[in-house]
Amino acid sequence: MIFKIKGQNKIGGKVSVSGSKNTALAVLAASVLVKGKVILENVPEISDVLDAFKIIESLGGKVQYQDNLAVIDNKNIENYQPDPERVKKIRGSINFLGSILARLGKVEMPYPGGDVIGSRPIKTHLDALREMGVLVKEEEILKCYARSSSVGKIVLKESSVTATQVLLMYASSLKKPLEIKLCATEPSVTGLIDFLTAAGLKIKGRGTPFLKIFPSKIKKFVRFKIKPDNIEAGTWIALAGATKSELFIENLPQDELESVFLVCQEIGIPFKFTKKGIIVLKNQKPLRATKIQTGLFPKFPTDLQAPFGVLLTQASGISLIHDWLFESRFGYLLELNKMGANTEIIDAHRAIIIGPTPLHGKEISSLDIRSGAALVIAGIIAEGITTINEAEKIYRGYEKFDQKLKSIGVNLEVL
Repeated sequence: MIFKIKGQNKIGGKVSVSGSKNTALAVLAASVLVKGKVILENVPEISDVLDAFKIIESLGGKVQYQDNLAVIDNKNIENYQPDPERVKKIRGSINFLGSILARLGKVEMPYPGGDVIGSRPIKTHLDALREMGVLVKEEEILKCYARSSSVGKIVLKESSVTATQVLLMYASSLKKPLEIKLCATEPSVTGLIDFLTAAGLKIKGRGTPFLKIFPSKIKKFVRFKIKPDNIEAGTWIALAGATKSELFIENLPQDELESVFLVCQEIGIPFKFTKKGIIVLKNQKPLRATKIQTGLFPKFPTDLQAPFGVLLTQASGISLIHDWLFESRFGYLLELNKMGANTEIIDAHRAIIIGPTPLHGKEISSLDIRSGAALVIAGIIAEGITTINEAEKIYRGYEKFDQKLKSIGVNLEVL
């Protein structure tokens, strides 16, 4: 798929944020725990979610999906070997490790796929499961078998989001309470906890690095609404800031974006909150360079450093981005340099951006979900026509992205 963007059009209007990709993937995996029907609202129509549906169906579940409403019947799940091709396509498939193991007592699956943005091992996941008595065999595929355990406390070696989610789901099958310490607190984790709580699981410590899960009976019917996507919301904020346009962003998870609002204030992006979202205001003043350091929630999210990296090409001065979470997330800067940006990758985790620099339309490539969205922003502010190859990657995380872009004035053609 190719995006062709004619830049420097007038941008404005309203855009609504879709359901959270990462929360949806975690909750879809957790639906396997429910031996009955699950109804999920606000499920984003993105390719990763569609792959997760296929994984559920490969286990024996039934999925009906229309207008962001998913009706899932998992009462007949018996297969402990999820569709290998779907598992290898998405990183979020690792969540099924915990739910299948809890439901069936065993799971055999390939290692998860996803964006190539650096090393994302699952050692933390497997070490914790082993400590809980699970027999883990790391062969050509991953094989895990549940065994009885007397362990009541797990301390994670790193605050991994998916490791925390896998353990939460597996803990639902235990006969005694389990404490998980130094766990992740990202929005997808709290979203999963909210779903598990709605399903009947008793969990203490929501929003903290210290969780305690108690033996509980899982309900056979759950209805749950996926919360808005904080990363999509932040992407629209970066777009409005880069184009200095007024944009009303509706259905925004304000409490998950505090670090983003702080960066906006440092850069000089004016905004105001409303009851329904945020309005990024039209800006006549020069943008200011800043330092962005990504981190674990509630710090600045690594998934937003690329969209804000494009924004910083329009800021006056030298900006520094320090992304210590992954070592291969600066490839988009090389694409920006083709368009006239002045950036330098210092090492695998640090880069500088010198601005402001005018950007010019070129043929470039989307490297992953977030860099793809970032390069769309670059095409919007560039002079001339920008052609973005491999644009289909963007649809793994952004629902109806082209339609939303066109609705706010972007001159976009999808080929």
